[in-house]
Amino acid sequence: MGQQLNLGGRPAPHPPTARPFSDNVGMSGVEQNVNDPYLWLEEVTSDRALAWAREHNEVVIDRFASSDRFSVLEHRILDMLDTDTKIAYPGRRGPWLYNFWRDAAHPRGLWRRTTFTEYAGQNPEWDVLLDLDELAAAEAENWVWGGAGVLRPTQSRALISLSRGGADAKVVREFDLTTRTFLEPADGGFSLPEAKSQISWIDIDTVYVGTDFGPGSLTDSGYARIAKRWRRGTPLEEAVTVFEGAASDISVSAAYDRTPGYERHFVGRATDFYNEEAYLIGEDGQLRLLDLPTDAGVSWYKDHLLVRLKSPWQVGDHHYRSGTLLAGNFPEFLSGTVAFEEIFTPSADTALHGYGWTENHLLLITLENVQTRLYVLTPGADGWQTEPLADTPPMATTGAMNLDPLEGGDEFMLTTSGFTTPTTLLSTSVGGSTEVLRQEPDFFDTEGIETEQYFATSEDGTRIPYFVIRHRDRKAIPGPTVMSGYGGFEISRTPAYSGASGMGWLERGGTWVMTNIRGGGEYGPHWHTSVQKANRYKVYEDFAAIATDLVTRGITTPEQLGAVGGSNGGLLMGVMLTRYPQLFGAIVCQVPLLDMRRYHLLLAGASWVAEYGDPDKPQEWEYLGKYSPYQNTRTDLTYPPILLTTSTRDDRVHPGHARKMAALLESQGREFWYHENIEGGHGGAADNKQSAFQATLIYEFFTQMLIERPETT
Repeated sequence: MGQQLNLGGRPAPHPPTARPFSDNVGMSGVEQNVNDPYLWLEEVTSDRALAWAREHNEVVIDRFASSDRFSVLEHRILDMLDTDTKIAYPGRRGPWLYNFWRDAAHPRGLWRRTTFTEYAGQNPEWDVLLDLDELAAAEAENWVWGGAGVLRPTQSRALISLSRGGADAKVVREFDLTTRTFLEPADGGFSLPEAKSQISWIDIDTVYVGTDFGPGSLTDSGYARIAKRWRRGTPLEEAVTVFEGAASDISVSAAYDRTPGYERHFVGRATDFYNEEAYLIGEDGQLRLLDLPTDAGVSWYKDHLLVRLKSPWQVGDHHYRSGTLLAGNFPEFLSGTVAFEEIFTPSADTALHGYGWTENHLLLITLENVQTRLYVLTPGADGWQTEPLADTPPMATTGAMNLDPLEGGDEFMLTTSGFTTPTTLLSTSVGGSTEVLRQEPDFFDTEGIETEQYFATSEDGTRIPYFVIRHRDRKAIPGPTVMSGYGGFEISRTPAYSGASGMGWLERGGTWVMTNIRGGGEYGPHWHTSVQKANRYKVYEDFAAIATDLVTRGITTPEQLGAVGGSNGGLLMGVMLTRYPQLFGAIVCQVPLLDMRRYHLLLAGASWVAEYGDPDKPQEWEYLGKYSPYQNTRTDLTYPPILLTTSTRDDRVHPGHARKMAALLESQGREFWYHENIEGGHGGAADNKQSAFQATLIYEFFTQMLIERPETT
C-alpha cells in the first residue's frame, strides 16, 4: 500500500422509562472531584487497590469459574486458540511471509517466517526467528509481543516491540535476523526503554523516533510530542529534531516512503484524534504543509494522491461529499494545478470500508448495508476504470490483505468469513485465478443456525441495522439473547466467525445479536460524526431501540436479554445500566470508560476529547454529565446484574473506571461482580489461556443470569 497517515409477533413493550438526557442529576465536576470516595482505586498498583481487586476476583471465581461446565468450555476455547488447524495469518514483505504464532507449547508465541511456495503447501516449513517464551524465561520478564518493523529491502534487521503484561507502553530493541540475536546498545543497536514510542526505519543506520525524551517531550495524552532522526552509534540525546508539536496534540510522528524513484520523508501531526496535519520534509530539512483537510484520510503511492473525505470539501467550483475518495496527481497537487477525480462516491446505503494498492491497481472494499463488496480500480490516460473484483457471499465479510506494491506485483490475498462460516484464506491477483490457501474448521455445531439482518428505528427516525444469529428452532418463542455493541471512533462492525460465542452461547440455545449503531463507520463518516460530543446520546438511543425491537419481534424478553461491550462499548454498557435498566436482564461491561468527569485525566483519555468532549469546559460537561455512568447511578432504580472486567496492565483505559463503578455499586447493595486480570493490557488478556478464561467467564455469567435464573424459566 501507499503511505497512509495515522499514521445485528409479540406486543410492543412500553417505551423506555429512563429519565431524559436533559435531566442531569449527577454531581457537578468540582463536587465529584472533591467528594469521590473511591479515588484511591485509581492508584493502579497500590497494595490496597490490588488487595481490593483480588478479593473481588475470588468471589467471581467461586461463583462462575469453579464448575465442571466452566472448565469444559474453557478447555474447548483454549484448544481452539491453541490448535494447529487455525490459520497462520501471514504478513507479506516481498518474498517472505511473516507470522506470529501462539499454541499450547508456545503460549507467549513464536515470531517466524516462510516463503510463499512453502506456505502454499500443506505443511510449510517455518523459520523461527524469535521464541518469546525462551526470551521471557531467560530475562525473567513477562514479555508480550508488540510487533516488528522489518527493514526493507534487505530484511536483515527488525525493530521489535515488547510489552510487560500486554500494556500499550513497550520497549523497542533491534534484532538481527541473520544471527537471531538482539543488538545491544553498546554495540550500536537501536534500543528504547518502556514508553509509547514510534520508531521506523530510514535506512540500516538511521531511524525516525518519537518517544519519552525526558520532561516535556510527551503530549498530554502520553504520546510522542517530538519526532527526531537518530543515527546508529549516537546517543538518543543527540538525535536531531525534525518536528515538535504542542503538548495539547495527540502525537507526532515521522516516516520514510521508500518506493523506488518516489522516496519521500514526511511528518504527521495529530492535533486531535481525528485531525492530522501532513508535512513533506525537503532535502534542506524544511517542512511543507500539505493543504488538505486535516480530518481526511491522506495517502499516496508513486505519483497518485488519494484523499478520503470525512467532511464536505469545496475546491474551486467543485463540492465533494463526505465519504468520497478523491484521486489526483501528487506533483500537480504540489504545484497547485491538480484536478481531483471522484473514484468512489458514497450513497445512502454504501460506504467505503478500505482501500489499498497492488503494484498497478487500487482495490476498494465497500460496505452495502454492512455487507462487503470488492472493486478493482485501474488508473490510465483516460482516467480511472472501475470493475467488480470478486463475488462476495452474503452475511459475510470479505477483505483484502498482503498487498505489497513494492515487491509483490499485483498479487494479494483475500479473507472471507461469516457468523457461522469459518475464515477462508485465498491467494489471487488482479486478473488472475484464485486459489484456496487455508480454511479453518468449524469449532461449534452450526447445523440449523441462521443469520438474519433487521433494522430498528431510533428515536430520531434513523434506521439502525443489526444481525441476529440463532437456531431456526428457536424462532417460535422468545429466548435468551445477548446483544453486543460499540458505537464509536468510526469503527465498523461486520460479520465474522466467532468459535467462542458459538461454543459458549449458540450451542446452549442462545441468540447472538451484533448491532451497527451510530458512532461506527458502517455508513460512512457521517454515521460517526453525527453523534460526536453533544449528540452522543443518539448512540445510546440506537442501542436501546434495537433492544426494544428485539422484544417487539418476539426474539427475546427484557428478562432474557443481555448486553456486552468493551472499552467505548463498556461506556455504552454503563449507560444501558444507568439509563435503560428495564431493557436488560444482565450486562457485561469490559475494560470500560465510566467516569466521564475524569476520563481525560487518566492515561490516554486526553486523546479522546474530540470524540466525547472536554469535561473541564462547563458547556461540554453539561452533556457529558447527563450520561456519565459513574455520576448517574440512582438508588431508586433497580439495575440488572452486571459483571465488570478490566486489567491492571491496561494503560489505555484506566482500570480505575471499572474499579470505582464496582465499589459504588457495592455501596448501593447492587447485584454485581468484578474481575480484574492482573495482566492483559487493553485487550484484557496477555495469552491464549487468559483469553479463554475471559471468554468463558462472560458466557457462564450470561448462562446463569439469562438461562438459569428462576424468573426467566
